[in-house]
Amino acid sequence: MVLPTLIVSAAALGGGFAWTKQFVRRRLRFVDAVHSRAAPWVAGAAAAIIASPAAALPIITLGTAAALGIGVGLGVRSAQRDRLLPPGD
Repeated sequence: MVLPTLIVSAAALGGGFAWTKQFVRRRLRFVDAVHSRAAPWVAGAAAAIIASPAAALPIITLGTAAALGIGVGLGVRSAQRDRLLPPGD
């Protein structure tokens, strides 16, 4: 039962990172609040808190919710670094 949980946690981390990075780069590019220092922390904490009730399911744990929060926070931080790049990516 450990391996499926680990796979789901890795997918949550990677999926949260990729989706959030694209969302911030395309939709929130001109929003000044997303480029603050606190934005990755707030987004990651919000994602983890919102995903934590899913820990009642058998394959999803609180570690999966934490992995999703970490992925979202890292995605926001990575998109902050890319804000000076041209939008045609």
